[in-house]
Amino acid sequence: MICCPLSFRVLAMAPISNVEKMASIDAQLRILAPSKVSEDDKLVEYDALLVDRFLDILQDLHGEELRETVQRCYELSAEYEGKLDPQKLEELGNVLTSLDPGDSIVVSSSFSHMLNLANLAEEVQIAFRRRAKLKKGDFADESSATTESDIEETLKRLVVQLKKSPQEVFDALKSQTVDLVLTAHPTQSIRRSLLQKHARIRDYLAQLYAKDITQDDKQELDEALQREIQAAFRTDEIRRTPPTPQDEMRAGMSYFHETIWKGVPKFLRRVDSALKNIGINERVPYNAPLIQFSSWMGGDRDGNPRVTPEVTRDVCLLARMIAANLYYSQIEDLMFELSMWRCSDELRERALEVHRSSKSVAKHYIEFWKQIPPTEPYRVILGDVRDKLYNTRERARHLLTNGISDIPEESTFTSVEQFLKPLELCYRSLCTCGDQPIADGSLLDFLRQVSTFGLSLVRLDIRQESERHTDVMDAITNHLGIGSYREWSEEKRLEWLLSELKGKRPVFGPDLPKTEEVADVLGTFQVISELPSDSFGAYIISMATATSDVLAVELLQREYRIKNPLRVVPLFEKLADLQGAPAAVERLFAIDWYRNRIDGKQEVMIGYSDSGKDAGRLSAAWQLYKAQENLVKVAKKYGVKLTMFHGRGGTVGRGGGPTHLALLSQPPDTIQGSLRVTIQGEVIERSFGEEHLCFRTLQRFTAATLEHGMHPPVSPKPEWRALMDEMAAVATEEYRSVVFKEPRFMEYFRSATPVLEYGRMNIGSRPSKRKPSGGIESLRAIPWIFAWTQTRFHLPVWLGFGAAFKCVMEKDIRKLQMLREMYNEWPFFRVTIDLVEMVFAKGDPSIASLYDKLLVSSDLWSYGERLREKFIETKNLLLLVAGHKDLLEGDPYLKQRLRIRDSYITALNVCQAYTLKRIRDPGFNVKLGPHLSKEVVNHNKSNAELVKLNPESEYAPGLEDTLILTMKGIAAGMQNTG
Repeated sequence: MICCPLSFRVLAMAPISNVEKMASIDAQLRILAPSKVSEDDKLVEYDALLVDRFLDILQDLHGEELRETVQRCYELSAEYEGKLDPQKLEELGNVLTSLDPGDSIVVSSSFSHMLNLANLAEEVQIAFRRRAKLKKGDFADESSATTESDIEETLKRLVVQLKKSPQEVFDALKSQTVDLVLTAHPTQSIRRSLLQKHARIRDYLAQLYAKDITQDDKQELDEALQREIQAAFRTDEIRRTPPTPQDEMRAGMSYFHETIWKGVPKFLRRVDSALKNIGINERVPYNAPLIQFSSWMGGDRDGNPRVTPEVTRDVCLLARMIAANLYYSQIEDLMFELSMWRCSDELRERALEVHRSSKSVAKHYIEFWKQIPPTEPYRVILGDVRDKLYNTRERARHLLTNGISDIPEESTFTSVEQFLKPLELCYRSLCTCGDQPIADGSLLDFLRQVSTFGLSLVRLDIRQESERHTDVMDAITNHLGIGSYREWSEEKRLEWLLSELKGKRPVFGPDLPKTEEVADVLGTFQVISELPSDSFGAYIISMATATSDVLAVELLQREYRIKNPLRVVPLFEKLADLQGAPAAVERLFAIDWYRNRIDGKQEVMIGYSDSGKDAGRLSAAWQLYKAQENLVKVAKKYGVKLTMFHGRGGTVGRGGGPTHLALLSQPPDTIQGSLRVTIQGEVIERSFGEEHLCFRTLQRFTAATLEHGMHPPVSPKPEWRALMDEMAAVATEEYRSVVFKEPRFMEYFRSATPVLEYGRMNIGSRPSKRKPSGGIESLRAIPWIFAWTQTRFHLPVWLGFGAAFKCVMEKDIRKLQMLREMYNEWPFFRVTIDLVEMVFAKGDPSIASLYDKLLVSSDLWSYGERLREKFIETKNLLLLVAGHKDLLEGDPYLKQRLRIRDSYITALNVCQAYTLKRIRDPGFNVKLGPHLSKEVVNHNKSNAELVKLNPESEYAPGLEDTLILTMKGIAAGMQNTG
């Protein structure tokens, strides 16, 4: 087992200089070299350095004894990981529960912080290995072929190996679209202020190990590194109040400021270079829709009462203001760059028109720009653009803050075409005058930004549950005296909806009686009708089941006279809904009115989260696969181009996994150059938190989408399908028999996990349940996955796999050979198995057993034991199918990264389990172990002020903060929240 060596922790306690410590660490690494994965692996060294610096800071701030306590906890945790001895967990529990409240907060915060540092060390190490491989020209390793999609290598492979012509590749690339949809799902457990500090720590660590660094530079970087580590540790990790939807929107938009805005043109330039290398001497057109961005932040009202029509209005105006400001901040640089006087007659004529009318410009316009002569025509044109951008920004600001603005709309940009027109004029003129190299510089980047982000920065999707639309329709039909829409059959609903859609009269007037819920739905359509149409993307209907769900939204759009109606996208989530999706969509396409409305294009969203919660991962994955195949068949039958919208989360239980593998394992013909996918919660940070992460994300999606379209994955053989159908049926029955049919499962789940305490993390604006009452069926997928991830049991991911494998192999042992054939030859099946294997590598049933022992009533202990037996049996069967002797034997790098984090996570797991025990059973008391004394554990009363940070908690002092810190730390360690 590879872990962060304890010798470093002992070394860190010695009173020697940082330079001496680094030299000593280097010496010890030479001794450890045989156990390393490879000679270029710096992970152990990076982790040791960061934790060494942190422990020094911890001692300076809180004293040597508390540092020794943290050291002791780590040692006990590492001993447990080495021998899996449950006695070590009990000893660790004794240490942790004997601390006073303030010290308990510091210790849990320390381990949470060390896990974040371990993650940063891992990120720097991965970047180091990638650079090393790129220098060697070696792409055949885990960082490229299996988990990455390098755009240049993809283009070369398509041309050289798959014999596609360069022009075919170029044509396919410039016509494809990837729309990345940022959502505010509450899974980002780390505060934004901490993420920024982590980014600086990562940068300093990378620079510290750069080649040719001087000793002075090394000293300065080391001091800067220590400052940032201390600043991060001294920042309160806990959100004291839940964020508002507007807060979530601002947090999401910060990624555009920091990486995405400049990352898009940079990436597109790399695509240009890759095309040149396969013989295409033409750039990707600036208006090619390669990358698009959308958002659910402030539009996702499914079960979130905090997302009101007013919130939707606010976030749309905020996004427009941010977009205008980003353009405005760049336009002046472009004006100085385009100082040349040669231009086309077309541009000179336009420049003279603008110059003559300069006295009518807004007051803010700097006098200098009024006096620019037509001998600098590009500056005149761009000066006018600058003025309109200023007005566009200020008008949005006024509307956002006051609801009105004295800036006339005609002095602003009201459409992206209007914005592009003068920029295109400048581009054409430069090319005409022989200055295309200049045109292809900053101006081309700017054009690409305008084409990608428009005036709205992102297009806001609106999401609402189908039942809420049914409420509105029911209120209307009852008011009209024609009956209850809710009680009508599907046929009668469709008949009425179509008759109204084909008519011209309003369906209802201002006298319609409205409940609060109905008023909220109608208020949303009112806001959509009032704001610019380019602010919006799709209208998503969650929990869609029938054709009438779509037509009801179409009727409401017509009722509010929305000039450019949003495309209506049904979201099929549960297993039965996915099974019925093709029939519902076919019935929709069979309606002449609807086919005329959609102009040959339809989008359908499939949900990974609720389908997994409903039937388990195996059954959900297979049904999602089949649903896509059948939906594509229906679309082809009616001549409709179908875009699949994948609602994937961050965890495997919610459809998460490496982007490259996820896309290339989709059924053939289901992407076809058009893809939408959600980027949720903590995945946003991992995708766009840094420049290089942003570049890799854009590259992955673009290259994998292109490859899937031009080189589709193999289709499953008929016998594979039959076997999957058989296994899925068994897996569904096994999963539901445990989760939904076991009478006391809900009681066990609430006792054995921290699901009841999840809401105290304040990591999202949305409630954890769609309905305040109800069981598993009303619980959202995020807290469902979160709770099992915290205990390292991951039940929703693996439950059902073991029963399915066991059933088919007991019937016919020859099926094992077929399963191995499927694993080796079918990308979908291999990815499914590999992801579950990774989850098993993160799991630990002994940790889950500790939660049971402390938190679950004794009459349910046997229940937990049976589940842990299923865990072990399923793991062994999974390895048998994959042909592996041990978990992750084919990915030693990932295996090492997980092992380094294990000891930190275990300490937090034990702390969490005992803290939950003390919260739920106030009379609980742990006796001091033989290795402790009260004098040792109650050493630092100065940490008492930490308890005062949360004075309103109904728990005993310090317990709530300790619990939340363990939740956040474990989430960081597992690198998954929900």
